[in-house]
Amino acid sequence: MNIQIFGKKKCFDTKKAERYFKERGIKYQIIDLLDKGMSKGEFNKIKQAVGGCHNMLDDKCKDKDLMALLTYLSEEDKEEKIIENQILIKTPIVRNGNQATVGYKPEIWKKWN
Repeated sequence: MNIQIFGKKKCFDTKKAERYFKERGIKYQIIDLLDKGMSKGEFNKIKQAVGGCHNMLDDKCKDKDLMALLTYLSEEDKEEKIIENQILIKTPIVRNGNQATVGYKPEIWKKWN
């Protein structure tokens, strides 16, 4: 397994995801979305794995104005805006090759073994 965890330092679910893999002795790489961010290629692979960028959005995002703006943008512009403002993405995003999950999903991660 090649696990990548995209998260935010203050996100409780990101910390739980790290603990999940650490307790099972599974090596993982943690990437802070707000510090380093996700590349466009990584974004597209994850978007494809989770069924679209709308499944990656955080309904509880603190920037309500930016979230409201997304409803009025075209699909291509919406993706660009999300890549530019990764605070809109729900965390953690856990990626294993071509598979990915958004949020804390240990029931799916168990099947990856």
